[in-house]
Amino acid sequence: MSTEFNFNIKNIRLDENYHPSDNTRITTNFANLARGASRQQNLRNALKMIDNRFNALAHWDNPNGTRYSVELEIVSVDLDIVGSGTSFPSIEILKTNIVDHLTNERIEGIVGNNFSSYVRDYDFSVLLLDHNKQQPTFSVPANFGDLHGKLFKYFVNSNAYKQHFKKPPVICLSVSDNKTYHRTENQHPVLGYEYLPNESSLTEQYFKKMGLQVRYFMPPNSVAPFAFYFFGDLLNDYTNLELISTISTMETFQKIYRPEIYNANATAGKRYQPNLKNADHSLTQIVYDREERSKLAIAQGKFAEEHFIKPYRAILENWSANYA
Repeated sequence: MSTEFNFNIKNIRLDENYHPSDNTRITTNFANLARGASRQQNLRNALKMIDNRFNALAHWDNPNGTRYSVELEIVSVDLDIVGSGTSFPSIEILKTNIVDHLTNERIEGIVGNNFSSYVRDYDFSVLLLDHNKQQPTFSVPANFGDLHGKLFKYFVNSNAYKQHFKKPPVICLSVSDNKTYHRTENQHPVLGYEYLPNESSLTEQYFKKMGLQVRYFMPPNSVAPFAFYFFGDLLNDYTNLELISTISTMETFQKIYRPEIYNANATAGKRYQPNLKNADHSLTQIVYDREERSKLAIAQGKFAEEHFIKPYRAILENWSANYA
């Protein structure tokens, strides 16, 4: 293959003083929180929720519930098609770092939280919508997700990734509201009870093309299971503290973004059907514009189409056809 990609990775601290840069995907959960009159209080509250949840899960040798705090880094990845002279913002994710205030140790957490991608926005908010316009039944375009999946695997296997991160990513997402989940007897001390879906979802199939497996767990004192996408062995490749850093971060964002599921007043039982119209839920004291987020996903998908997919279509199709 003659085509090569380079990845430029940039990190910025996500704290109460964070301001989104001009090229940040503003559909990203943390960027949405960091705008408007409530921006600083939003961030302060969200970060406190993360710390509280972390300490509740990491309760051993932690009698006062204050031993740990979580630091978050926003990781932005620009993709450069070698020889093109331009780069394109491809991926944005959060990385956790754990501060142990008892030992004064700083422990590297997991990368992959709040995963977002311009090309995924294009696939779901432009390509898939256009494909199904005025069609009597829903269908998926041929090769849907192939390019995105191969680009993601190429990134995770790149020297740039390996130089910045010691372990593969874990991506934690909400469960699908059109699937039913059944609780098994398998229980992990941190991840909680495992659930199995009644059928595969389009998101599962899409992430499978990224090389990722999925398992569903409901952590202790959570009210609904989460989807954990990963390479390798989720239960044995990561420490309990690493897993807790992902759970505490993503549960906080899901309570804000999808309170109908993750801040519901009733806990998921043995058979669970998520419901985004569930009225029996509580709201956090954090302002989040969910409607704006949906609109911007389409706008940013069109940005990807205009600045990446169309200009480099022949190069990308040739590369994708030859990349295993």
